[in-house]
Amino acid sequence: MRRFAQNRMLIVFATVFFLFSGMTSLAQEMPSDYQEVLKSLDRKGDFKAGALKVNIPRSDLKISIQGVATPTPFGFGGWVALTKGTDGVDVMMGDLVLLQDEVNPVLSALLDNGIEVTALHNHFFWDDPHVFYMHVHGLGKAADLARRVKPGLDLIGHVTPPVLAPISATGSALDTEKLAKIVGHAGEQSGAVYKITVGRDDLAMKDHGAAINARMGLNTWAAFFGTQDDAVIAGDIAMLENEVTPVLKALRKNGIDIVAIHHHMTEDRPVVIFLHYWGRGSAQKLATAFKAALDELGKGGPGHAMGS
Repeated sequence: MRRFAQNRMLIVFATVFFLFSGMTSLAQEMPSDYQEVLKSLDRKGDFKAGALKVNIPRSDLKISIQGVATPTPFGFGGWVALTKGTDGVDVMMGDLVLLQDEVNPVLSALLDNGIEVTALHNHFFWDDPHVFYMHVHGLGKAADLARRVKPGLDLIGHVTPPVLAPISATGSALDTEKLAKIVGHAGEQSGAVYKITVGRDDLAMKDHGAAINARMGLNTWAAFFGTQDDAVIAGDIAMLENEVTPVLKALRKNGIDIVAIHHHMTEDRPVVIFLHYWGRGSAQKLATAFKAALDELGKGGPGHAMGS
């Protein structure tokens, strides 16, 4: 009995030893370049299932939903993750949790450093403060990706909201002829709003044989309101996947804020992404910004028809 007890104890000790050794081995399997990523970003993270996950929690925010105080793990833990591709590059994806005043500064910092922004939307209703979720993507060596994403991450929690003045109630009316000339398309007047709509007929999209045209929602538009010197613009841009980043860059370069990036349809071929935006300034400046975005559409050639 004593020998049996001793053998059983040895088995237990051996099992614990191997389990501990395995855990230690797993912890040491993080590639050295990923260890450097954590140091470079000055963030915590872990390495599991072949991916490094860098934690970017919004523990600095006290968020409530319908008056219910919610902890950070409830859905406010932003992150970026890296994994090794088979072609010698690392693939980075992520989801950043941002206050609305942080969205466009962070977006510009990412675009300026070669990181793609692939979606922008909300995950909650009734959240206070209101937060948005920005999905990102990048390709390259781990150290380079860390260097490129860091300027955007460093802005999180450190953006001062701008002071906004009310729109001027006086001034000359919108010069719609001038706006149409700048954009290259005429619009329609609806009360105090002038709206220019541009279809994407170049995509030749069909659904069950029916043409999906501008009237069916496959369009890009801009609505102008205010005066010629102090106006606001809002709209929606229909883009192919390879047009998203150029359009984002064109709008941000011209001072236009991005408020959403998502799709409107499923099973569409080619895939079309829609971008909603907002801006304020002189009407001429806003029209020029819209035209800059329009100029990025169609450069990749016509798309292919969706299902018959």
